[in-house]
Amino acid sequence: MKVEVVKVLSNALEEKLSSFQIEKMLEKPKYEHLGDIAFPCFALAKQLRKSPAQIAQDLVQKISINTFEKVEVHGGYINFFYKKEKIAYEVISKVLKERELYGTKKVTGSRVLVDFSSPNIAKPFSMGHLRSTVIGQALANLAEKNGDEAVRINHLGDWGTQFGKLIVAYKLWGDQKRVQDSPIEELLKLYVKFHDEEDNDLSEQARAAFKALEDGDEEAQKLWQWFKEESLKEFASLYELLNIGFDSYAGEAFYNDKMQKVIVELQEKGLLVESDGADVVELENMPPCLIKKNDGATLYATRDLAAGFYRMQTYKPKAIYYVVGNEQSLHFKQWFKVVEKMGHSWADNLHHIPFGMMLKDGKKMSTRKGKVVLLEDVLAETISMAKENIEQKNPLLENKEEVAKAVGIGAVLFNDLKNFRLNDLEFSLEEMLNFEGETGPYVQYTYARIQSLLSKRALNVDKKFNLVIGEYEWSILTQLQAFTEIIESSYKQADPSLIAKYALKLARAFNKYYGNSKILTDDEFLSGRLALCDSVAIVLKESLRLLGIEAPKKM
Repeated sequence: MKVEVVKVLSNALEEKLSSFQIEKMLEKPKYEHLGDIAFPCFALAKQLRKSPAQIAQDLVQKISINTFEKVEVHGGYINFFYKKEKIAYEVISKVLKERELYGTKKVTGSRVLVDFSSPNIAKPFSMGHLRSTVIGQALANLAEKNGDEAVRINHLGDWGTQFGKLIVAYKLWGDQKRVQDSPIEELLKLYVKFHDEEDNDLSEQARAAFKALEDGDEEAQKLWQWFKEESLKEFASLYELLNIGFDSYAGEAFYNDKMQKVIVELQEKGLLVESDGADVVELENMPPCLIKKNDGATLYATRDLAAGFYRMQTYKPKAIYYVVGNEQSLHFKQWFKVVEKMGHSWADNLHHIPFGMMLKDGKKMSTRKGKVVLLEDVLAETISMAKENIEQKNPLLENKEEVAKAVGIGAVLFNDLKNFRLNDLEFSLEEMLNFEGETGPYVQYTYARIQSLLSKRALNVDKKFNLVIGEYEWSILTQLQAFTEIIESSYKQADPSLIAKYALKLARAFNKYYGNSKILTDDEFLSGRLALCDSVAIVLKESLRLLGIEAPKKM
């Protein structure tokens, strides 16, 4: 709709303004009787040396109104009225025809890598890990929706000094049977106890234990491998619950033998300099990037550099997206800049996708202090709450367990993704358990409501349909037509909240229509109303899928 307006105005203005400038100037009229979209001519008055009203009159003379119901001048505005019935048929037909394409992968672009989730081995999967996991999954889904091949990478935190601490804690206070029975819970207790008891002696023991691990000590390696295997089992069950899969679980340890090559290149290019016994790369307008500590140990930047080189050589992607919290922004700026200083053009293909923290009582959750909320516990509670709601409102529903799972998980995921990713989120179980209002279950229920309607009347999509376009129908149609643009914008901006907010708008528009219309009345417009409802259901389901959320047919 807007495209046609921009096109005719561009022709009438003889390219005095670009299409982008025209589109930015378009306005939604305050009152419905003033049309569907308006172009103000005031900004042209100085350039054309005419009054806005005269400019509007002159431009209208050059505009073919065949595309529109009518075009009128109102003061200094040109008001466009759409041919709504024609647009309705085109919009609905397009959605119905594309039904089979939704949910499928059609790679027309290039490959992108999405690095997300990345939990730490031997630590529980807390609510603090949720944001990276669900934002990353949504971004990968959006990449595929926009035609790119998405490779999902889980860069596990499976190396570092914390393993020295854990090895020491296990040797001092660990019980093999308790760890075997409940590995993550027990390992967390040991990790917290280490920090409660930590002194200089314990710290030195932890450094020595990690050094032994790095040097290939058999006992240290065996414990590390055990911690890793037990953690991956627990992570796997959570990922299965969230319906998330990865193409690679190569974590930090995978790059142990790949860092030296990068360090040598930095040395050969004269970029590595000594600073207080450590090796760094000097950077402009930011602190130096630390590559090797004075004891020879490597750091996160060294590993990320090695990972970047490996991924570019192995996958040859057009872009790598790192979905990591905004507290790591400086870290990514530093090593991205190092790649640039090394002379590699693919530095421009590296993108940090930051997000705000999940807070509890206004503070960041801390594994070290044991102040975490486990994702597994939250999901169990929201699923249980969803099941209680089903028992109260629809006790005869089939597949209660499956529906409760879809609704409970949907509540948690949508609660995160509806918020702009850079904003911090205060953990609130009450808000997650609220299944009404601005929530995932509200969108899911709208989809189920439409399925109930459609089950009562057969819809012949091949039949040409007619539809009376009133205020409520038009509100739905404008939302449906915006879907493609929303998908593109959400991917370009790496902002899944655009999809979530869109789904809420579409659901609200439909529910207003539902509350003010007799949809199943047998008349000549029945097929049109059913086609409109079906289109909404298709787009709502696809919107939820892009966010990693299921859409049950019954609730």
